[in-house]
This record gives sequence, C-alpha cells and structure tokens, in this order.
Amino acid sequence: MTSLTQWTDAMMSQDNSFYTAMGKRIAQFRKAQNMTQTQLADALGIAQQTMAHYEGGKLRIPVALLATLSTLLEVSVEEVIGESGNAKSKRGPASKFQRQIEQIGLMPRAKQKFISEMLEALIKQQQAS
Repeated sequence: MTSLTQWTDAMMSQDNSFYTAMGKRIAQFRKAQNMTQTQLADALGIAQQTMAHYEGGKLRIPVALLATLSTLLEVSVEEVIGESGNAKSKRGPASKFQRQIEQIGLMPRAKQKFISEMLEALIKQQQAS
C-alpha cells in the first residue's frame, strides 16, 4: 500500500504538470492575439511577473480569473484548462457567439431570462417571415 507521502507527491506532480501545460496554452492563446504579457497582465489587473509565473506554471491561476482570461484571449474556459477535446470537436478560438453564450451564463438569472425571451421572440419573428 502506498504511503500518504507517496500519494501526496504523485498528486503534486500531476498538479505541476497540469499548471505547466495550462500556462503554455495561455501563452499560445496570448500570442495568437498579438498580446504581450504586460498587456494581458494589465487587462487582468495583475503584475507582469505574476502573468509570467502563470504561463510558466509556477503559480496557480485563481479560478476567479478564468472567465475574464478566456474572454480576453477569445477562447473558452475549457480551452484554457485543456478540456477542449471533450467540450467540442472543432479546434481554434471560440466563436464570438460561443463567447457571448458563456458570458450570458455568468449573468444573474433575471438577465438570462430576459435574453432568452428576446431570442425566442426573434426566432419566432424569423420563422414567421
């Protein structure tokens, strides 16, 4: 039976690999947007050195930053964390519509309901014409 220390070491190794790979993806997405680390850091309200540590996998990115980060990079949160293969079949940045849907999902329920009703009305209008 493995000891707690061995299990903890294995989990830390998995975590390190995950954050290193995620940092590399962030750097790739940032470069695809022709954005510097400083520009992205400023947009996120963090120091450039912190951004460099995120991209290098040395610091863990707070979950609270993921939605803003994905919006700035024009990719989904799933793509940032490396789950895009399971989330969708196409590669590349998320479409503008997909990003809008993700942002709507972060809104309060009342606003989501309003947007849904507006879309339903537009769809019915389109079907009638």
